[in-house]
Amino acid sequence: SLNPDWILSPASLQSDLQPKYEAIDTDWAFLNLRSVPGMYRSIQELGEIFGREEEAQALVDEFTDFYDDYIEKNAGKESPKVMILMGLPGSYIIATENSYVGSLVALAGGENVYAGTDQEFLTVNTEDMKTKEPDIILRAAHALPDQVVEMFKKDFEENDIWQHFEAVKNGRVYDLSYELFGMSATFRYPEALEELQPLLYPENTNNN
Repeated sequence: SLNPDWILSPASLQSDLQPKYEAIDTDWAFLNLRSVPGMYRSIQELGEIFGREEEAQALVDEFTDFYDDYIEKNAGKESPKVMILMGLPGSYIIATENSYVGSLVALAGGENVYAGTDQEFLTVNTEDMKTKEPDIILRAAHALPDQVVEMFKKDFEENDIWQHFEAVKNGRVYDLSYELFGMSATFRYPEALEELQPLLYPENTNNN
C-alpha cells in the first residue's frame, strides 16, 4: 500500500520474502548483513543501484582505514579459541564465523571452535562442545536479552557439565551487550570490537 520503488531486506530472510516481493510490482534487493565486510559490499551495490557510488565508496574507505589500524592492534598475539552461544528464550545454539557475532570475533582475531561450516548457526550438544575446549565462552541473545541472560546463568549453575569446561573454571564466560551483538551488522561494530578486546586479550588491556 506504500507503493515503494525499492524494498531492501537482510539476505537471511530471502527465502521467506522473495516470493512475496515477486508478487507485487516493485524492485527489491537483499543485503548481506552477516558480517561487516558483507555489509560494506552491500553498501557498494546500493551505491551502484541508486547512483551514489561516491557516497558508498566514502563509507567503504572509512571501514578500510579503521580495519587497517585495527588489525595491527592484535597482530602477533595468540588467537584465543572462542565458542559463541546464541541464546533464544528456552534454548541456545552455536554461532559460527558465518553469523554476525561470529564475524566480529573473527575480525578481533578469535578462532571460532566451530569454524569450517557454511551454516550461520548449529545445534550442538554440550558433550560435543566439551570436546572443543574453548578458551572463552561468549553468550549473546537473539531476542529478549533479560530472559536469555537469566536462562544462561541458570543453565551454567545447574548443568554439571559446564563445571568441567576450562573456560568456566578460569572465569572466562562473558555475556555480550545485546545492543552491539545482534543478528545483523550495524555501524556500531567498532564499539562491539572494543567490548571484545579485553575479553579476548585480557593480558593486554593495561597497555592499550
